[in-house]
Amino acid sequence: MIMNSNMIEKKVTRKDLKSIFVRSIAYNSSFNYERQLNLGWAWSIMPILRKLYKDDPEQMKLALQRHLEFNNITPFICTVLFGITVALEEQNANDESFDTESINAIKVGLMGPLSAIGDSFFFGTLRVIAAGLGCSLALEGNMMGPILYLVLFNVPNFASRYYLMFKGYELGTNFLTKVEESGILDKVFKGAGILGLMVIGGMVATNVSVPLVVAYDEFVLVDTLNGIIPNLLPLCFTGLIFYMLKKDYKITTILAGIMIFGIAGAFIGIF
Repeated sequence: MIMNSNMIEKKVTRKDLKSIFVRSIAYNSSFNYERQLNLGWAWSIMPILRKLYKDDPEQMKLALQRHLEFNNITPFICTVLFGITVALEEQNANDESFDTESINAIKVGLMGPLSAIGDSFFFGTLRVIAAGLGCSLALEGNMMGPILYLVLFNVPNFASRYYLMFKGYELGTNFLTKVEESGILDKVFKGAGILGLMVIGGMVATNVSVPLVVAYDEFVLVDTLNGIIPNLLPLCFTGLIFYMLKKDYKITTILAGIMIFGIAGAFIGIF
């Protein structure tokens, strides 16, 4: 259940949101293979949780457990999700019947599409433009080259983080109520899932490489396989890793297996 925004006792101030913005700068400075950026997320949102649940240690504990679950969103626009999450936590602090599972459900549902948007713009577009302009000056021996790159990339970066922090909170208290009532949320998550699969498929084709060098005379195995289905080997390799993860193999075991397989394959001449 999501309460109407007019019924919510406002506990979160603009100063509180600014504190999360400042902490979010270090959001992706702590990484682990099991839950990705969960520590940075929990640390960033900690001041709000302490304020909302200062009189209820049990709720504080449960909130920390929620925010130490798997978390990974591009840092450039992570604040919009922080803002939405803060609004939902505020609703939970004001309503004992609030469904706390919806907090993580919305977080997980929005991580993928928001990351796709953020990475496409900041990594795929803005960084390329900034680097191109900066490098052109640097190649001419102009010391303004790296400075120009840092300014062009970081000013929009931090400006968007600051703006989206407050916009996310606003969306969390007003927009999500209307979205839930209209039933469009399920369609958004379904579309986001399709988009996420498309992005993952593109990443597999471009970032996963299986450098097989098996050949006989003019027959090259990789070329034959790519002629049947382009990038078939990266797809099969990714599918194998996914299967192992579903079977609860440890990440470290999988990584060690990849290293051993790669070294052995290079030693016998198939890679």
